[in-house]
Amino acid sequence: MSENNSSQDSRSRIARRVFPDGVDPDPRFTLANERTFLSWIRTALAFIGGGIAVEAFTSEIFGSGLRATLSIVLMVIGFILAAGAAVRWHRIESAMRRKTSLPLPLIIPIVSLASALGAGLLVLVFAGLL
Repeated sequence: MSENNSSQDSRSRIARRVFPDGVDPDPRFTLANERTFLSWIRTALAFIGGGIAVEAFTSEIFGSGLRATLSIVLMVIGFILAAGAAVRWHRIESAMRRKTSLPLPLIIPIVSLASALGAGLLVLVFAGLL
């Protein structure tokens, strides 16, 4: 970016570094993207909290090995979701700034698969097969 362009750009240094090209999108779309990001973060925190709750409150239900495994799996899913939410927010914001098509949501299959595996695991545990 030349000196003239950077002096005309009223955005902060961080904003210019994170989104070097394109134009500012309609604020309504940016705010909608942020709300979606926060929803994914809320979901990630629910998984992390679920992992903590499994470890803290299920000692009478699960053995220590299974309890630790379930807890770690839930927390790792939460961390993956949080990272995926940040990546998705950035990809969508960049696409809106460049006025290109929105990227496919790669995070949704992760949540679907994790939820299905978790539900199946719980069925096996409560059926006494694990």
